[in-house]
Amino acid sequence: MIAGGWMNDPNGFSVYGGKVHLFYQYYPYDTKWGPMHWGHQVTEDMVHWQECKAALAPDEEYDKEGCFSGSALETEEGHVLLYTGVTKDKKSGQERQNQCIAIGDGSEYKKTADCPVITGEMMPQGFSRVDFRDPKVWKEGDCYYLLAGNRDESGNGQVVLFSSMDLYNWRYEGVLAHNGGVIGSMWECPDFFALDGADVLICSPQDMKAQGYEFHNGNNAVYFLGSYDKEQKLFTKEKPVSLDYGLDFYAPQTTCLPDGRRILIAWMHSWDDSFIPKGQRWKGMMTLPRELSIVDGRLFQRPVRELERYWKNNVCYKKARIEGERQFEGVSGRTIDFTVKILSGSFREFVVDVAGSDEYFTRFTFQKEKGIMEVDRTYSGVTKDIVCIRRAKMDGSERVKLRFIMDKNSVELFVNDGEMVLSTVIYTPLKAQEIRFICDGSALVDIEKYEIE
Repeated sequence: MIAGGWMNDPNGFSVYGGKVHLFYQYYPYDTKWGPMHWGHQVTEDMVHWQECKAALAPDEEYDKEGCFSGSALETEEGHVLLYTGVTKDKKSGQERQNQCIAIGDGSEYKKTADCPVITGEMMPQGFSRVDFRDPKVWKEGDCYYLLAGNRDESGNGQVVLFSSMDLYNWRYEGVLAHNGGVIGSMWECPDFFALDGADVLICSPQDMKAQGYEFHNGNNAVYFLGSYDKEQKLFTKEKPVSLDYGLDFYAPQTTCLPDGRRILIAWMHSWDDSFIPKGQRWKGMMTLPRELSIVDGRLFQRPVRELERYWKNNVCYKKARIEGERQFEGVSGRTIDFTVKILSGSFREFVVDVAGSDEYFTRFTFQKEKGIMEVDRTYSGVTKDIVCIRRAKMDGSERVKLRFIMDKNSVELFVNDGEMVLSTVIYTPLKAQEIRFICDGSALVDIEKYEIE
């Protein structure tokens, strides 16, 4: 955790020197968004993180308005960071976004003399030079590729593709994918990778309208499955699907570990939520890193397995019956990993209240007949008019598995081994430790809980 300031998008999520590095949009001087720096943390297991000094600051002519989001990769030259430098055109005073490069040794980073290495002028006429950001870089064979979010001449979101043999001299390849004028507006923070026989595009479209139980966040994070034509440099995408159905999730980024696992992390926050408790010196947090897989044509997300190394004080109940309201001895806490398996039962609603006390709770409700999972943080301690309830459509079967990962100020619910995830920030006082189960009929459940040290 950073000592203070503002944090948003994860950047430069990568492996270098045998460790996992995470950079992030960072403003160290206030709990509000400001001129963007790159904060930096490093880990060996993706659970315990060590803070490093900021890697980038807006201190050059080409990035004096901010060092915006980007990515990183390990090369023979060192740890290469690709980021968006924001400046203003001297003649028009209009903002410009271009792609810049810095190289480091895992601790110290220096911007190169070549910056910016990709400019808006390299794209076709009419493509936005103002909304052109968030480069994601990877290597295939001897060639490097880079995606960036952009708008076309009609203001519609798209991701544009570049290639290079040396990371310094880039060539525009074309538009990898386009929103068709219907999937939000600007596509921020694109990511592109192959996984389990499918090609996957992740992005964060702004200004999306809700469709049923999908895309309720305004600024959303979605994924597309599809197929990539490497010759034509085109991605044929299927329909967008939400990556997370909770209240706080945006700008996810992935990396591939040496063991082949594809890992995702995201900013656990909403752009439209400005609430923090009085006196709090920090704003923003990240999700727990998640392992990705494709199962039956859907992207599954599971907590990284390394979390299990930090389990202690196991409490387990088998085939416990819940009728009305019930608590279980030893099942409480705020830094815990606990799972509830609904084995059978006759009920309409099954409720789990977490971070509870006489005054507070955050409620998760499984509405079996409707096939709905609902999160409600109305009584979590908020004192501002912010969104507190969200619902997601799920399988209405009787057997449901709910795994809750709780940190002091967050709850991440993984439904049915990662088929659906709901991530929610709560600023509930830490004295609220209770977990309550409520059933309007009768349910038979297994409960297993671990503290996380």
